[in-house]
Amino acid sequence: MDADGDAPNGHELRDRVVAAAFEAERRTGRAEETEAELRRGVTIRIARMIGGFVVIGIGIALLPLPGPGWLTIIIGLSLLPFAWAERTISLIRSKVPGIPDEGRIPTRTWIIMGVMTVTFLTISLLFGKQIGTWIGDVWESVRP
Repeated sequence: MDADGDAPNGHELRDRVVAAAFEAERRTGRAEETEAELRRGVTIRIARMIGGFVVIGIGIALLPLPGPGWLTIIIGLSLLPFAWAERTISLIRSKVPGIPDEGRIPTRTWIIMGVMTVTFLTISLLFGKQIGTWIGDVWESVRP
């Protein structure tokens, strides 16, 4: 409702939302000087929100499925431009053993995870079919 008690039409509502988004971007983002920079900042913020929530949804789906569910959820949360998302990441990281209380993962751990990922990916690409055949043969031999 506006000052006269009338409901705003679609164009007025859109203009008010755009003006509010621009004002929020001016207060929270870096100092944008032109309307084009404001539009770009708002667009990036909206894209991060949509992408973050989509990645979180994929992570939730990966929890019962084979895949890195929690890691995907943390990546999705890191895309979101909200303070509560950062607090949630810190909470999740504090629950994982081997990560310090402040939630920062040591560089050594990142390097080890990267090397292991590349190693297992290379092995699966080079020898995936043979490994699958071997597992199938072993499975057939142990089944009653």
